[in-house]
Parts: sequence; structure tokens; C-alpha cells
Amino acid sequence: MRIVVTSIFVQDQDKALEFYSEKLGFVKKEDVPAGEYRWLTLVSPDDQDGTELLLEPNDHPAAKEYQKKLFAEGIPVTMFGVADIHAEYKRLIEKGVKFTMEPTEMGEVTLAVFDDTCGNLIQIVQK
Repeated sequence: MRIVVTSIFVQDQDKALEFYSEKLGFVKKEDVPAGEYRWLTLVSPDDQDGTELLLEPNDHPAAKEYQKKLFAEGIPVTMFGVADIHAEYKRLIEKGVKFTMEPTEMGEVTLAVFDDTCGNLIQIVQK
């Protein structure tokens, strides 16, 4: 068994697609109509056959509440690995990404947290 898709709730799929592709550099993999919304996934450019990230609409009241509470508590919804967190932090700052936590060493890992502009906090980590 392996993880093939993981999802995050987003307030607006088009805005999320723009942020995750243009700011973060992910590549669109699937974009299929699914009723009122789309099955919209992205992948890492370095692993296009790897785990897909589904940009899932937060249309359901439970999804909205879940997303809102995590954000309010400062809890990241997911984590992305990076090879050089300081270089990635600098690259994202230059693209206008707003961080809520600068790169911080925590034991054997260094992590940072940013706002994805779509209702989520995202953590990047370097082991």
C-alpha cells in the first residue's frame, strides 16, 4: 500500500492552482470536471509520478470549520520536504510568500511555516 493522493481544503481552486504552481513550483497533473468543482491535482516537478496533492474545495461546512480552526491555532495542514530550507525560504520570500515562522531548528530538522493565501498554513522542512 502507498499514498497516491493527499488533499488540502482550499477556498478557491483557481487561486490555489496559481499559488501552488506559480509560487511553489508544483506541476498540474489532473484537472477534470467534478460536478460544480474539479478534480485538481498537482505533483512535484521532481517526482511527477509521485504523490498527488488534491486542491479540494472547502464547500462543506465541516471542511470550512476544520480549515478555519487549524489556521486560527497556527497548525499547518501539511508538510513539504526541501533540500535547503534557507534557499527555499529566500526563493519564496522573493515571490511574495508570507511566512508565519522563519526557518527554525528543532532537533534534527529545520522547519518554516507560510500562509498559502487559500486558508492554510503550510510547513516546509529540511531533515
